[in-house]
Amino acid sequence: MSRSLAIIGCGTAGLAAALLLERAGHKVTLVERFGEPQPLGSGLILQPSGLAVLDALGLAAPLIAAGSRIDRLFGLNADTGSVVLDVRYAALERERFGVGIHRAALFEALFAAVQKRPVAIETGIEVGDVETDSGGKVWLITASDRRVGPFDLAVDASGTRSPLLGHAAAPAARVPLSYGALWANVPLGGAGFDRHALEQRYRRASVMVGVLPIGRHAGESEPQAALFWSLKADALDAWRNAGLAAWKAEVERAWPATAPLLAEIVDPEQLTFASYRHQTLPQPFGRRLAFIGDAAHSTSPQLGQGANMALLDAYALAVALDQAADLDGALRRYAQLRRWHVRLYQAASRMFTPFYQSDSAVLPLIRDRVVPPLARLPGIDRMLALLVSGLIGDPLRRLGLKAPAIAGESDRPALAGEGAER
Repeated sequence: MSRSLAIIGCGTAGLAAALLLERAGHKVTLVERFGEPQPLGSGLILQPSGLAVLDALGLAAPLIAAGSRIDRLFGLNADTGSVVLDVRYAALERERFGVGIHRAALFEALFAAVQKRPVAIETGIEVGDVETDSGGKVWLITASDRRVGPFDLAVDASGTRSPLLGHAAAPAARVPLSYGALWANVPLGGAGFDRHALEQRYRRASVMVGVLPIGRHAGESEPQAALFWSLKADALDAWRNAGLAAWKAEVERAWPATAPLLAEIVDPEQLTFASYRHQTLPQPFGRRLAFIGDAAHSTSPQLGQGANMALLDAYALAVALDQAADLDGALRRYAQLRRWHVRLYQAASRMFTPFYQSDSAVLPLIRDRVVPPLARLPGIDRMLALLVSGLIGDPLRRLGLKAPAIAGESDRPALAGEGAER
């Protein structure tokens, strides 16, 4: 059944949902608050879970080519040089890998695909509320009290600070995290970093610096990397006041090899600060309203699942709308399809984050002494690889997805309702 859908937000979740739902035969309007849709953020890892959705959209192969294949997550104690983290995708049965990618490259691939489809894109509209009329239609209410609609269903993909969360069937549990991160994209050049690994250095749990290869973007002549540095949100003003030179010296003390990358940063404006929170909607829907991506659930970036979870949400919503006869049933089905996987990763993030980003003096000692020998035990290496790849809980099977078959598009799974008559 074809329905009229409004999707709020032009990020990864919103763009993927627009593609999937329009291809399934629905009439889609994509609403964006900026005058021109644009990506926010630096780099990320596309995990096998997210790549499966992108493959279903025919976008995995070009993104893999644009990004940098990641085979390993590797971290050392900055003071002792001992291994703190070593997770290898090779521990999984079949060939799996992540892809370090510039966030703009992911955005542009999705946005270009949306522009090729009959999706209405409305920009400069900041949605502040929604309301449902007596006929069961939903209207978007803008910040200027303009009404946009009506629609059969609104999909909120506007992020963790969505103004619509009060319309959810149950309130979200919100826990702001004290630590965020500074991010910058810099040329890798001839620096001696592993081009196929996310590398990190830690000093206790309060200092973390990382380098993620993200490939090339927009005609760049050499591969890029996302450089990130943990920083408490309430220390951001002090960081600005101390100046760039003081910060660079601190980073170099933790990891001297970053000096060539730091030399590329000559203005604080090159760095973006990201703050995080643990937030989960027990039921990611309201009346004629579905929440996907960070609006439905968000965590710290330690497990690298944000964009991948958003892609799975979008696919699950398309499946649910295809499987259920009515909208209320579709929303319940969507929640059911994502519940187990989301809860697993929310719990894992809450458990692991304090070991890598916190003020604790005890937890990093436990981490440094327990994790390395534990990771060498039979089967534990596979469990860690499953965790970082986004495959704990078998989300692909639940959604009828398969791991990417990059060699040819003939192996792509059919999208829910694809080819249906309008």
